[in-house]
Amino acid sequence: MSQVHAMSDDQVAGELKKMTAFIRQEALEKANEIRLKADEEFAIEKSKLVRQETSAIDTSYEKKFKQASMSQQITRSTVANKTRLRILSSRQELLDQLFEDAGKKVKDVSKDKSKYQGILKNLILEGAYALNEDKIQVKARKGDYDVVKKAIEEAQTEYKKKAGKATAITIDESDPLPAESAGGVFVVGTGGRIDINNTFEERLRLLETDALPSIRVTLFGENQNRRFHD
Repeated sequence: MSQVHAMSDDQVAGELKKMTAFIRQEALEKANEIRLKADEEFAIEKSKLVRQETSAIDTSYEKKFKQASMSQQITRSTVANKTRLRILSSRQELLDQLFEDAGKKVKDVSKDKSKYQGILKNLILEGAYALNEDKIQVKARKGDYDVVKKAIEEAQTEYKKKAGKATAITIDESDPLPAESAGGVFVVGTGGRIDINNTFEERLRLLETDALPSIRVTLFGENQNRRFHD
């Protein structure tokens, strides 16, 4: 049998030193492996968190951008509507003033008797043609009776010439137009059941209604928002 020799203290110390060095090396390698794995996991988690935060920031920014864009559109639309309404209001004020001024000036028409007589003749003729009756009456201001009588004579002559028949036109003095009227006449037929309002106030009102579109175009130009035009 081989003999087992006891190790000396130096040998024991040497073996312990070797074992310690081996354990230390193993520990260092293990620690390095753990560190590398931890760094890799940290990088992965960091990348994940960055992506999540980036996505959250992008989502938040997109939401805020949409809100800002919508707010801007609402503000722009509000301003545009207020501006449009202000323009429309100013235009309407101008038109109202225009017809108000016209209403004041139309009262001066009757001051020129010669011109006024010609206008009355045409207004009476217009009513006579529309009624197409043998007898009609005319209502006028008392102060206009003299010039209306002359206008009636001219109207009867022209009516007979153009219509090929006569019509008797008289003044209805029982119901004169108000003295404050601007002028013009009512042409009455069918025994008083039908009357045609040819006063200056009525003609101006009709003008305001019928000619308003063309007046708007003349003053303000074509409406670019309209798809169809008369």
